[in-house]
This record gives sequence, C-alpha cells and structure tokens, in this order.
Amino acid sequence: MKLARLDDVPLGRLVAIAGRLAAQRWQQLLTEEFDLTPSGMSVVMTLLREGELPHGQVAGHCMVRPATLTGIVDTLEKSGYVERRRNTGDRRGVTLALTEHGVERGRQLVAYIHRGSPLTSVDADPAKAAVVREFLLELISKLHTGEESDERSR
Repeated sequence: MKLARLDDVPLGRLVAIAGRLAAQRWQQLLTEEFDLTPSGMSVVMTLLREGELPHGQVAGHCMVRPATLTGIVDTLEKSGYVERRRNTGDRRGVTLALTEHGVERGRQLVAYIHRGSPLTSVDADPAKAAVVREFLLELISKLHTGEESDERSR
C-alpha cells in the first residue's frame, strides 16, 4: 500500500491518522502476543499499578463507564486474569483484583512497553520526544475534559 501525501495535512488530522494506525497495530499485538484487548490491557495495568479496587474506581481509571467495564471484566475473568470479590462490608459492592496469572501477564506487558525501542527517528531524540510527549499529554487532557469543544463554541 502506497502512503498518501501527508505533507500539507493539518496537524489534528495527522494525529487522528497516526492514532488510528497505532491503535490497529497495538490491538493486533495485544491479541496475538498477550491475549488481551486494549480495554482489557487497561484494566490489567490499572490493577497491577493500584491493586484491588472497587469496580467503579477501575472504570474511572480506565476512562469507561461502569456498565462498559462489566463486559471487559467478564472476558478477563474467563481468561483467568481477574477475579471479582464481594465487599465484606457491603455485599452489593464488588472489588476487582488480578489473579496470579493476571499479575504475570501484566508484568510481561510492562516489560514489553518499557523495552525502550523508539517508534521513529523523532522519539529516538530525547529532546524531540519530550516535545511530542508534552503535546500529546495536553491534547489528551483537553479532549478528555471537553475543553476543546468549549473553545470551538466561542
């Protein structure tokens, strides 16, 4: 497949194209190498970092609605990565925790993510990578909080 000419494409569109291509590649890798979906990876990484948490808090960390998280956790539970635990103080409450298998899978994923291989010649340069990181973090923050749509309506 020949890459279209992208030199004059606006930055926002380039971010969208890169995000879509990266998401496709990442999803393929997660499925083939780690038996996870991107959403499942988010749950595993959250629980690896934070430990056992209530269902609603995991949803918040993963930026999904609690109802959406239920299906993700169902799949992870069937794969043996996560277990639901009843809250002893409130039987209606459920906490989520990684199983031993889930901890191991999470550690393998962390090792893969932090292997240090640059994606391009740009992020191989620490100064350039810092600028790209700053841009992406601000973009993510604005899009997540809805600031971007507020500015357009002015």
